[in-house]
Amino acid sequence: MIELRFILEGGDFDRAGTASSETKKILKQLNIDPRVIKHTVVALYEAEVNIAAHAYRGEVTITVSDHQIVAVLKDEGPGIADIKRAMLEGFSTASPKVREMGFGAGMGLPNMKKNADVLEVESTPGSGTTVKMIFDF
Repeated sequence: MIELRFILEGGDFDRAGTASSETKKILKQLNIDPRVIKHTVVALYEAEVNIAAHAYRGEVTITVSDHQIVAVLKDEGPGIADIKRAMLEGFSTASPKVREMGFGAGMGLPNMKKNADVLEVESTPGSGTTVKMIFDF
């Protein structure tokens, strides 16, 4: 089993994507199916951008076992008031500044759901959000 950890800072779009890039390299070295790698990296990148756009800081933990990849992203931030609504394509609470940078189209959680075999989202408004994604192979 392999475990990777990354720390993310809110607002740091330059580093958003670091966890997904590093994870991609490791998964390629482990000869994981390229389709699984693609789904993992797309969903992970979306989650990283959400932390950069909405949270103060976050932590990413990736665990790779012999049959699955588990990604857990925990952030400290405002949380999600209505998870069901946030899962709708196009719904976004991104600031105008984030939208000007080309993010905040409201596709983050929907794309995570499309790419992960399992997506769990827990959030406490005013405290933060935890996203768990599982990718089977």
